Amino acid sequence: MTITNLFSLLGGLALFLYGMDLMGKSLERQAGSQLQKILSRLTDNPVKGFLLGLVVTAVIQSSSATTVMVVGFVNSGIMELHQAIGIIMGSNVGTTVTSWILSLTGLEGDSLLIQMLKPSTFSPLLAFIGILMFMFGGERKKGIGGILVGFAILMTGMTAMSDSVAPLENEPWFTELFVRFSNPILGVLVGTLVTAVIQSSSASVGILQALSSTGVITFGSAIPIIMGQNIGTCATALISSVGTNKNARRAAIVHLYFNIIGVVVFLVAFYGLNAVFQFSFIGDVIEPWGIAVVHSAFNLGATALLLPFTSLLERLAYLTIPDDEKKERFTLLDERLLNTPSVAADQARSVTSKMAETARIGVLQAMSLTRKWDATLAQKVKEEEKQVDNYEDALGTYLVKLSSYELNHDDSQQVNTLLHTISDFERISDYSINLLNSAQEIHDKSITFSVDAQEELSVLEDVVQDLLNRTTEAFRQGDLHLASKVEPMESVVNELVRAIKARHIARLQAGSCSITYGFVLDDLLTSYSRISAHCSNIAVAQIEVAQDSFDTHAYLSDLRHNRAAEESEAFQRRVDRYRARYSFPGSNEAAAEKKSAEADKAQKEEGNA
Repeated sequence: MTITNLFSLLGGLALFLYGMDLMGKSLERQAGSQLQKILSRLTDNPVKGFLLGLVVTAVIQSSSATTVMVVGFVNSGIMELHQAIGIIMGSNVGTTVTSWILSLTGLEGDSLLIQMLKPSTFSPLLAFIGILMFMFGGERKKGIGGILVGFAILMTGMTAMSDSVAPLENEPWFTELFVRFSNPILGVLVGTLVTAVIQSSSASVGILQALSSTGVITFGSAIPIIMGQNIGTCATALISSVGTNKNARRAAIVHLYFNIIGVVVFLVAFYGLNAVFQFSFIGDVIEPWGIAVVHSAFNLGATALLLPFTSLLERLAYLTIPDDEKKERFTLLDERLLNTPSVAADQARSVTSKMAETARIGVLQAMSLTRKWDATLAQKVKEEEKQVDNYEDALGTYLVKLSSYELNHDDSQQVNTLLHTISDFERISDYSINLLNSAQEIHDKSITFSVDAQEELSVLEDVVQDLLNRTTEAFRQGDLHLASKVEPMESVVNELVRAIKARHIARLQAGSCSITYGFVLDDLLTSYSRISAHCSNIAVAQIEVAQDSFDTHAYLSDLRHNRAAEESEAFQRRVDRYRARYSFPGSNEAAAEKKSAEADKAQKEEGNA
């Protein structure tokens, strides 16, 4: 083997590893949020968990990526340990798909079908098609182009490695090396170390398949190495679990125990049977497809053996990492998930939804305190506001990190929406404290508003509550139609606030109300007005980002001043409907209540307006 062959081997290895990485990341981006949707279908059935893990790993071509995601899910509290075990087993089987694809390099024959299946035939064509799609296609086509180019580079690297090591067939030292690997313990150690270093069992199996083209590697030397490769792939999850909670570390340990137990049982059974029956194929040269067979047979056999005993694996993990009196804390936004941006974006949205719900509940509770003071509930409102602040801090940092990763269009829109809305949810929560302070003042000073003022505030509180509920629901569901109904309602809130202020001034002039009460009333009106304004910001952010633009002022100006007659008319109809629904008793607007039945009917026809 010459220096030229060595350079070719290194270059082929570089292309192989880069192609595998490019194809895996492109597959992850194409799978998008489906990854989390598949994995988040939590089940206590180990068989279903196994199938989920198999499918996801077969799609993204990386058991390491799947297990790291699982560790992140367990650390975030999304997934329980017993639910993760089946998925981990499935990931081990799913990763064997790669070895079957790579075994195509060993095809021999002169038929047209065999020639077309050889990587040297189809890889250049895939690369050409892929680069055309990547350069001239839309986002989805660019993603598919990345997959094709990555696959072509991977197979080209595999071919280059196979060609460069061909001269090793005549090197006595190389033959002697693999004779030594026939020792099961040495072979397992080498397979473990190599795989742990390159952090991919698929890559290490591919390298072994390339070396098998020399005709020197036998079944006897390959089998222990393949066993070690399955143990070595656990290194990624173990490293990823550093700094996580106990359950996440247990998930990584389960992955290690699964492979160690499987390897021990497999080797003991195999060499025990060989001692009795003297398998003749052990000394035969192994082909790439033979490596794929051994790789698949081991993982399928280990899964069949251990899948019925998932509870024992879980118990073993608990014995290794026992519980203590300290209560476990979950990391809502696990940075391990950033390696799979689509999953990270969905997790960030899930946490923001929790933030939105916490803010909504806090405001509603604070509103109730203005009617009836409760010290215990007041303390709860304060705690919820602090929790929302913590959410904003964590989300802001996480989203900034996430935005630096390569995101597809949908994920980019989602991250932009979250960045635009988390501060508004935090400000809404801040106004729960303002309302709480007003409620405290009302209680401490025994303030009682006039009957008219109470009725007016009741109407305003109803519409603010409705507005807040709709805004939160529109955000959580990603419902742009529901979001479009927020702004008309916010306009009605502003009208009611102005009307209440005018009526209060009239009562002051008539001497039926005091200035002291007016200060508290003004604080309440300001809080309600600002809450509704932030609701409007959230809804507009959803709508504008979905349209790949963001100009709140321009959007609202166009909406209210007839950018499109049809949109303006729909906006005004909704304003009129909400104005009729939320009007003061005895006011001119109250006459419109006679039309409320018709408005409600029209509302249902329009779709829960």
